[in-house]
Amino acid sequence: MKILLLVLRRLGDVLLATPLLRSLRRAYPDAVIDAMVYAGQEGMLEGNPDCNAVIAVEPYPGRVGYMTLLRNRFRRYDLALTTQANDRSHFYAFLFARKRFGLVPDLRWSSAWKRASCSKYAVLDNVSTHTVVQNLALADLMGIERHYEVVPPQTPAEAITGPYAVLHPYPKFNYKQWTTDGWKSLIASLRGKGLRVVLSGGPDRDEKAYNAALVPGGEALDLTGKLPLGALAALYRGARLYVGTDTSATHLAAASGVPTLALYGPTNPIKWGPWPAGYEPGGAASPYRKLARPWQRAGNVILLQGVQPLDLGRCLPCRLEGCERHIRSFSRCLIEMTPDPVTAAADELLRS
Repeated sequence: MKILLLVLRRLGDVLLATPLLRSLRRAYPDAVIDAMVYAGQEGMLEGNPDCNAVIAVEPYPGRVGYMTLLRNRFRRYDLALTTQANDRSHFYAFLFARKRFGLVPDLRWSSAWKRASCSKYAVLDNVSTHTVVQNLALADLMGIERHYEVVPPQTPAEAITGPYAVLHPYPKFNYKQWTTDGWKSLIASLRGKGLRVVLSGGPDRDEKAYNAALVPGGEALDLTGKLPLGALAALYRGARLYVGTDTSATHLAAASGVPTLALYGPTNPIKWGPWPAGYEPGGAASPYRKLARPWQRAGNVILLQGVQPLDLGRCLPCRLEGCERHIRSFSRCLIEMTPDPVTAAADELLRS
């Protein structure tokens, strides 16, 4: 059997699809199982033992790119599974495989063609079901056993001597961002406990500048933009503590088993909370609740949800892109959060 798993969205989505990959591999140990992701995201599956090959495609390949894909992949697979309900994923699944299982956005007329193209489908729950559990609905459609392990990429990395904590301060979007003063206070607290502070981040110029400004004078080891995803996973595994915002790196840290403090604002934790290492939900739809005070813990993860702005009522989590409703705006639930609850949650993880 030849199986294609399509995960055409963001890095975090690729990582959270690895339990479905593991379920497929355990059910079909001799099958050829390939994964298709967007170019630049293939590192999230580096060394994954459940995947034979990773196919990287451009988000907008153009006419020549589409023709090349069609020529190389048309009906090459017996089965395609799509964890995304978007048009492109379902269109590719239809082109590349004789049989398709997938998630569909809803039961409205506009998505009827997606339901018709699937041999079996499940309706996406974007509010009350965690992404890992949602993806494994496709395993249920196939009648195979669920496996919940999120599998980080595998790349050897040079070890750091002595006890250290890793901070990943910079998210891709402003509405997920905490404050520079908060990060500086946390860095001082961790150094006061005898921990070496290490900063991780991507290669983006703004991210490098942001992290560099947090630690002038070499107060921390700044590895921003210097490590591939697999090496990041190895870095996280060796740490005493990881603290980060709502990013794919935080999902990666949680899966790597390090005690993880996730700083969340408007994002729905039920759907997108970091999946704890080795976590078994026991029939639950998510490890997390919508809102908990002062924080909520699942396995090696503490999820801290900012603060509730008094003049906005019970808006947290609003599931919107910042208080101005666009990705460049900021979220008051995060920028009004003082260092105290973050330091307290970090101390709780270090004690345990």
